[in-house]
Amino acid sequence: MIESDKIIRFMGLRMHTWTMSETVDEIFSRLKYGLFTQHVVVNAAKLINMDRDKSLRESVEGSDIINIDGMSIVWGARFLGHDVKERVAGFDLFYALLDRAREEGEPVFLLGAKPEVVEKAAANLRIKYPELNIAGFHHGYFWDDEESVVKEIAKSGAKLLFVAITSPKKENFIHRWQQELGVNFVMGVGGTFDIAAGISKRAPEFMQKHGLEWFYRLVQEPRRMWKRYLVTNALFAVKLLKFKIFGRFASRDKDIF
Repeated sequence: MIESDKIIRFMGLRMHTWTMSETVDEIFSRLKYGLFTQHVVVNAAKLINMDRDKSLRESVEGSDIINIDGMSIVWGARFLGHDVKERVAGFDLFYALLDRAREEGEPVFLLGAKPEVVEKAAANLRIKYPELNIAGFHHGYFWDDEESVVKEIAKSGAKLLFVAITSPKKENFIHRWQQELGVNFVMGVGGTFDIAAGISKRAPEFMQKHGLEWFYRLVQEPRRMWKRYLVTNALFAVKLLKFKIFGRFASRDKDIF
């Protein structure tokens, strides 16, 4: 297991400041010992939405590993004095875990997106990783019968489950059914299946490095994404400044700093 000094508390939330390679090693170390791991990545939008959505907050706080995805969180944590070496983007972690699962023979299950999208994503991933054991996949429109989908996942024998459903549905689904899923690791991956299926494209690398991936998605889907990014980013900036100016005196939890 990785040393505890790489766990910080930022704006009241416990977060792991591990690098990508450290995160993958930790996850597979936990798999080796049969420990269940609920994983989540956090960006500014999710952090702000947690203030409004109690069930989302409970689901995120109940996760075993909380990685920093958004560059705004990286910059914000550094602004408050934390040592954060890099972001662990959910998309990149997804592929890193698939590659490791291929090496170690661990079966995976893909859950979420439209039927044709998840099917195409699974087909493309089988081409990319011919030795990867994809134990099964299922679309994300199953809310009238969650239990049957949970049983399908458990019956598949998968050890890693990737859930491509929007927040807060995916976090709450994972938290609600973790004991019945039969897997040892579960992670929300947002719109990753759309990219894996070739339906949408990821931002160019230079935009990723400079924290502009949100802007690329905003341009692609302005009607759906404008509120998530423009409004929540502004609220995040205000909240960050409040923590910088008043937080040290307003809270007794010294770990926030």
